[in-house]
Amino acid sequence: MNLSERLKLKNHHDGASSVAGLLEKPVQASVEGLAQAPDAATPLLAAPLPAPAGAPTEAQGPGAGDEPDVLTRLKSDAREELFARLGARLNDPTLSDDALQGLVRKELTQLVEASSVPLKGDERRRLIAEITDDVLGYGPLQRLLDEAEVTEIMVNGPSQVFVERAGRLHRTDAKFSSEDHLRRVIERIVSKVGRRIDESSPLVDARLEDGSRVNAIIPPLAFSGSSLTIRKFGAQPLKTADLLEKQTLTQPLVTLLQAGVEAKLNILVSGGTGTGKTTLLNVLSSFIPGDERIVTIEDAVELQLQQDHVVRLEGRPANIEGRGAVTIRDLVRNSLRMRPDRIIVGEVRGGESLDMLQAMNTGHDGSLSTLHANTPRDAISRLETMVLMAGMDLPLRAIREQVASAVDLIVHLTRLRDGTRRVTHVTEVQGMEGDVVTLQDVFSFDFTAGVDAQGMFIGTTQATGIRPHFTDRLLDLGITLSPDIFAAPVTAKSRGGRR
Repeated sequence: MNLSERLKLKNHHDGASSVAGLLEKPVQASVEGLAQAPDAATPLLAAPLPAPAGAPTEAQGPGAGDEPDVLTRLKSDAREELFARLGARLNDPTLSDDALQGLVRKELTQLVEASSVPLKGDERRRLIAEITDDVLGYGPLQRLLDEAEVTEIMVNGPSQVFVERAGRLHRTDAKFSSEDHLRRVIERIVSKVGRRIDESSPLVDARLEDGSRVNAIIPPLAFSGSSLTIRKFGAQPLKTADLLEKQTLTQPLVTLLQAGVEAKLNILVSGGTGTGKTTLLNVLSSFIPGDERIVTIEDAVELQLQQDHVVRLEGRPANIEGRGAVTIRDLVRNSLRMRPDRIIVGEVRGGESLDMLQAMNTGHDGSLSTLHANTPRDAISRLETMVLMAGMDLPLRAIREQVASAVDLIVHLTRLRDGTRRVTHVTEVQGMEGDVVTLQDVFSFDFTAGVDAQGMFIGTTQATGIRPHFTDRLLDLGITLSPDIFAAPVTAKSRGGRR
């Protein structure tokens, strides 16, 4: 084994050493049978590394051989040395974000310039930026979070990162250096919102500063490595015009939903995971008059309401002793004592649905919420099931009467196979017939129109031609809608097949 091979093996085993030790440690004298060692003052990283078979030689230009390994090692050791130098100052609450950013960049610049690894100007700047992201930001995820087209980030262990763009999944070249690196990023996210994640509490819901939703789960529950899912929210919340442009809504739908919110209809937004329920809830809340008091209740704050008079409540998980949990149900009960004009529950998923129905039936009209369901009919069934989860021994008919009396409108979202998110049903809850809650579609998506050459759906959400019962309530409040909104489109079939 020659000296270069010994040095390469030593570098591999000493990868966790600090930058200072890595750059300043002298090369030891050779042992018997080895070539004479270089000068003891030669930095370790300056020692030549053997080129793999078939790799370019020095004469073939810079960037050959093991340079990427050297840079990766330099980046890792610079990060460790920075933690060693700054220590608790990284979490100093008296330092502003700008001051901390400047301090980290100053230290990193000194560390990188002290190395004997030759770097170009742009390489040095990129290296400093990447290490800064690791220390203060979210490491390899930072550039994905900054990319406007990315709507969701999915990390499946340290070496697999997927993103969603335009409704489609793509694998990226981003990766973490180790499981510990990924865990540090997860802990940085959850600690900023007062949550914790460890072996005793291995899963958590949290959020980023911009409201983006975060879910993390770590071993032993995540068998193949820690998993992190981030549903991004834009810096500016999507508004009605944005959903019209994306064809999630149509103008007649907007007119109807705005009238329904102003008339204090109780509206549920249903749909599967990632269909845009929270985004649509934000848009619906924008129709609430500015002179009303709104109380929002969420497990992790996501809603981005634009009104001034908003009280935002957030649930709290149990502490390490298993105490102190505040559930959505606790907050719904408490909100009734806060003189709300509107109660907005980010998502109902358990026993709080009973308290929400009670509020809707006792004078708190105009409530909004979301729930997971595949169809409007399934939304009613899920609501019934969640009421039973409250632990009350109620007969099923009594629950259905509560649901039929409380809920006025169900707006159902679907993520279609072309990647678009559309409102596919606007369904009125009309009441009871026997033991069944009766539903009637006011608008539905036209799947019969087919798809174009690119596989995009051609159809839109159209009126079914049925005038909903709640239009009488709108008239009583002085809200008038054109009859054309509810007119079904004229098709060849409705004209008797004539063209």
